[in-house]
Amino acid sequence: MEDRRQRFADLLASEGDADQGGRMSRICALAVAELKVTGAGATVLSASANGAAADYRRALVHATDPVSSGLEDLQLTVGEGPCRDAFVAGGPVLVPDLAAAATRWPAFGPAATGLGAAAVFSFPLQLGVVRLGSLDFYRDRPGPLSRAQVTDALVLADLATATVIDQLDGHASSDLSWLADSHAEVYQAVGMVQVQLGVSTDAALLRLRGHAFAHDVTLADVAGQVVTRTLRFRPEEDPA
Repeated sequence: MEDRRQRFADLLASEGDADQGGRMSRICALAVAELKVTGAGATVLSASANGAAADYRRALVHATDPVSSGLEDLQLTVGEGPCRDAFVAGGPVLVPDLAAAATRWPAFGPAATGLGAAAVFSFPLQLGVVRLGSLDFYRDRPGPLSRAQVTDALVLADLATATVIDQLDGHASSDLSWLADSHAEVYQAVGMVQVQLGVSTDAALLRLRGHAFAHDVTLADVAGQVVTRTLRFRPEEDPA
C-alpha cells in the first residue's frame, strides 16, 4: 500500500502546485482513471451533538461530473445513501448493483438509478476517530471494485482526508463555513423554516426535504426559494 500511496502522491505533485480545492479535483480525477469508475465526488460532513440523522450537515468539495454532483445533492435531499452510511459506520460502503439493493435506501436508490448510477461506493474521510466526510464513486453499469481497486480507493481517501485537514486551517471539524458551497444556503433556510413553523431543526429540515422530494427538485433549490422569500412554510398548511 505504501508503494501505491507514494505513486499517487507523486502523480498529484507532478501536476504542479494548486490550492486545496484544485488538489481535491485532481484526487477525484485520479480516482476515475485508476478505479475505472464513471465519476467521483468528495463531501465534507458534520453531525449534530446528539447525532440526529436529520441533522447531518454536508458540503460538496468537488464532483467530476453532473451525475456525481446530483448524487451528492440527492443524499442531502432524502437524508440517506452511501455517503452518510460510510460517515456513520467509519468504513467503506460498497454497492456493486444498486438495483439489487433497492430496499437499503428506499428513496435514494430509485432516484440514483434515475440519475444514471448503477453502482455506488463510498469511503470515509477520517483521521483516527475523527470523521470528516467521504470520497464517493459511481459507475454507470453494475460491477464490484476489485481488491486492488478497493486498496487504491482507501489510499486516495487518505490523501483526500489530508487535503480536507489542510483546508480546515484552524476551524473546528463541525464548522463548514470555510467551504464556499451552495449547501450553506440549506442551513440558512432550515433556520428560517424553524422560526416559521416553531419546530426543531430536525423537523424543519424534514419539511424542506419533503417539499423537495414531492416537487422533484433539489433541496438546494427549495432552500434558495426560502432564503429569497419566494417560498414560506406555514404550520399545518402547504407552503406558499
